[in-house]
Amino acid sequence: MHHSQSTLHRVFISHPESVNESYFGHMRFALSFAGLLAVAAVAALIHAVIPALCETTASQIIKRLHHRMTHRTHSDPVETPDSAPVS
Repeated sequence: MHHSQSTLHRVFISHPESVNESYFGHMRFALSFAGLLAVAAVAALIHAVIPALCETTASQIIKRLHHRMTHRTHSDPVETPDSAPVS
């Protein structure tokens, strides 16, 4: 493998492969986390200004994300075009 291909593989593919996901599958999972974290951040901001609002919203989202992360399985690979071996 050419040096730049090796670097690109390490940067974009190695970690998704290590959790048995394609690049785009991993991107989808990570973006779903980012979206929920953004909602939690806004809820916490609202709660900081008006304590009677969003009393448990941020903590419930964080608990949900923690559960998703800790109960995630990687034993069933998803076969997608981007997960095909590159020769």
